[in-house]
Amino acid sequence: MSDVAVIAIDGPSGVGKGTLAQYLTCKSGFHLLDSGAIYRALAFGALHNQIDLQDHQALVALALNLPVSFMGGSVLFEGKDVTSKIRTEETAAVASKVAAIPEVRSALLDRQKAFAQAPGLIADGRDMGTIVFPSAPLKLFLTASAEVRALRRVKQLKNQGIDANIEKITQDIRERDERDANRKAAPLIAAEDAIVIDTSDMSIEEVCQKALFLMQERGLLI
Repeated sequence: MSDVAVIAIDGPSGVGKGTLAQYLTCKSGFHLLDSGAIYRALAFGALHNQIDLQDHQALVALALNLPVSFMGGSVLFEGKDVTSKIRTEETAAVASKVAAIPEVRSALLDRQKAFAQAPGLIADGRDMGTIVFPSAPLKLFLTASAEVRALRRVKQLKNQGIDANIEKITQDIRERDERDANRKAAPLIAAEDAIVIDTSDMSIEEVCQKALFLMQERGLLI
């Protein structure tokens, strides 16, 4: 794994990590790790199996044997496509809670590291550059204001035909940010050597081009 180039992309929800990771994957031919999807799949499994979130032992057991796989742009749970189901607000809230459990994070650590295979890896998450791949040659930390991120989420939901309350979503984002930043296990912080990119006033095209330039500058693209 030490010989594999890893681009770590961290940051809170709604900053464009997923879109950027997909773009860089297409441009580089690297593998993709969407760690958020893994935690959301775990949350989905907990809800599906009616596991009490206070039952850490049961959550760890599920994490160690998580029946999740990726096919193209789809996330499969027990072989069934759950891509849209793991993107609900309920699943996201549960994912944030289970991700704060140290034993759960430990159980999923090796599984995430195993994604680092030649020719390289684009790793999207919240602790990619600090915990999972601390030696990554390029670490990006994306950020944006809670208001901008809430507006993006509302637009996304409306495009799906779902009504959304921007005040509630803004509050949910702030609460999740606080929970992620203050958890004892792998708090959401930028790695000391990460390049911070505020996407509040940037288009996704501008963010992608900046990241691509940084990869080229460091010799991570052939």
